[in-house]
Amino acid sequence: MTEVDADLRADPRWQLIERITASSSFQKSARLRDLLRFLAERSLHGQLQDLSEHRIGSAVFGKAEDYSVVEDSSVRVHVRQLRLKLHEYFDGEGRAESCIVEIPKGAYTTLFRTVEQAPAAPLAAPRPIFSLRSWRGALPWALAVLFLLTTVAAWMRGTGGSPAAAPPWPLTSLFDTQGHSVQVIVADINYGMMRLVNEEPVSLEEYLSPSYRSGTELANAHPTAREARMTRYLSDSLLTSYADLVVVAKLMRISGDERDHLIIRSARELRPRDLEQGSFVFVGSPSSNPWVSYFQDKLNFQEKEGVVGESLKFFQNTQPRSGEQQAYQGLKFTGSSGEDYATISLLPLANGRGSVLILQGLQQEGTEAAGLFLADAGNRQRLQEALGITGNPQQPVYFEALIRTQAVAGAPNATSIVATRVIHP
Repeated sequence: MTEVDADLRADPRWQLIERITASSSFQKSARLRDLLRFLAERSLHGQLQDLSEHRIGSAVFGKAEDYSVVEDSSVRVHVRQLRLKLHEYFDGEGRAESCIVEIPKGAYTTLFRTVEQAPAAPLAAPRPIFSLRSWRGALPWALAVLFLLTTVAAWMRGTGGSPAAAPPWPLTSLFDTQGHSVQVIVADINYGMMRLVNEEPVSLEEYLSPSYRSGTELANAHPTAREARMTRYLSDSLLTSYADLVVVAKLMRISGDERDHLIIRSARELRPRDLEQGSFVFVGSPSSNPWVSYFQDKLNFQEKEGVVGESLKFFQNTQPRSGEQQAYQGLKFTGSSGEDYATISLLPLANGRGSVLILQGLQQEGTEAAGLFLADAGNRQRLQEALGITGNPQQPVYFEALIRTQAVAGAPNATSIVATRVIHP
């Protein structure tokens, strides 16, 4: 971001913005810091013409001047995340601030609202002691209130009340008592499509390179106008799969009262430094979500592939146990019928400062089956029994599970556990 002028630096509202962006809530996301600074600076200067979605995408995220806000929702996604981060700041480090920063829904203008301090309540005059006459008059009402409270208490005991819905195991290893967000990283379908077009694998390092993201490495030497348009579309837009949407919907449902702490991001938006701390859910396999390859060497069941687009993908069992196969081969392509496989894995971050849940299928049917499996209480119980886990463990138990599903015309069903491993960090 560009340096602000002296008048703005002296503005108490801008100083509040500086405190917010320097807080721990914003340390892991340079993009959200830049976004807040841009919105606040333009709002304070009255330059509201710069607060359009298209202008924000170009100025903050480096989008092309002619990019389509219909096809690329990254600005809207980041602004939603920014609103959550602002709530997190003012509920935590910034609870003593005299001014609150808000970005109203449906707008990108930054508002500064002064917190009104409630006046101290005057000391109440001593109440006179009830006389016998007044006590006799109040007694029927007191008995009525007591009867009402007793009835409500009995009803609450009978119905179990309305306790807060807590996430079930193994999601309990992702959410903490501090209310920090859990980032759900969905697959980058554009990445998967470009792999098929070029018929070659792409490493995470290559995926992160600017030339790959711009599409210059993937275009033909002399592309036709149609090929150039397609390459540009795949390079600029954010697309994911139906399976990922199903998984996200299931995660939100079983997250209970913690669902507001789920942040949905595309694999394209993540950066290596984001993985230094926090909780993550990765949806998809290395062929659709390249970040999963970052954790592959920690897993026993690893996705393998021969010639991209021609060979069937399979999970290699690196250390087979008695009765297990060395390889588990899935569907030929998404939309066909037959067996597909997926893994559900819970791992610690490399530095131990967070946890990662990975739901990956060989095809989309497998990924969807992993999400459906985790959303079912009976399946979670069977998985705990297979791992030798009882109850809700206080400390994370890291594991991986290979599951099999029968797919019919693109729809997964009849999912079962094939093998499990407990991971010892």
